[in-house]
Amino acid sequence: MEKFTKLSILIPVYNEGPTIHLILDRIREVNLISNIQKELILVNDCSTDNTEESIQKYIKENPDMDICYFRHEKNMGKGAAIHTCIPKATGDYSVIQDADLEYDPEEFNLLIKPVLRGEADVVYGSRFMGGSPHRILFFWHSIGNKFLTFLTNMFTNLNLTDVHTCYKLVKTTTLQRIPLKEKRFSIDPELTAKISRIPGIRIYEVGISYYGRTYAEGKKINWKDGFSALYSIVKYNVFSR
Repeated sequence: MEKFTKLSILIPVYNEGPTIHLILDRIREVNLISNIQKELILVNDCSTDNTEESIQKYIKENPDMDICYFRHEKNMGKGAAIHTCIPKATGDYSVIQDADLEYDPEEFNLLIKPVLRGEADVVYGSRFMGGSPHRILFFWHSIGNKFLTFLTNMFTNLNLTDVHTCYKLVKTTTLQRIPLKEKRFSIDPELTAKISRIPGIRIYEVGISYYGRTYAEGKKINWKDGFSALYSIVKYNVFSR
């Protein structure tokens, strides 16, 4: 079995001041299997609300947690925040965690199990498979996601069900060798395209729950991000291999 003693949790944050402590509390409460330890790497992407104060307060009140914190001086996007996180990661594996409450950190263990069994190098948490709870929200978002996943599968010869899931568990040294360029949500298809071309890589999916937000509740992705993802799929699978 491959060494897996610490998980790096990469958390891009933008305007989550009122609720950032809730997701950090959930991560704190998770007991990872096989006594795997956690390190949290937060990047505040130049939030305009009280995110800075909320994070600093949380770090001060929880000195026992392994938290590394960085701040962008200008807003550059989720992908750019992930770029900042990746070189700082020291865990054996890394997983991306959105700062909102749409994904449940308790399910990190679902992603970890195929790795501990020696079967997987990369594990995606799919919102569209398995019997976990899934909040019913936007029809056209689901159609768009399935279309973009279909295109990615067509180009990569994979059979993923959810390319744009937040939960992607990747060996940290592998992630640090991938030259990522996209600065916003289009980092998802770029990462998948580049992972798919690693010789012998073993990719698994596990079903996860999804507690989606409405725009009134703070959801940020929009139709422009869909077109950006489409461009990214074509760019990294056809023109920039």
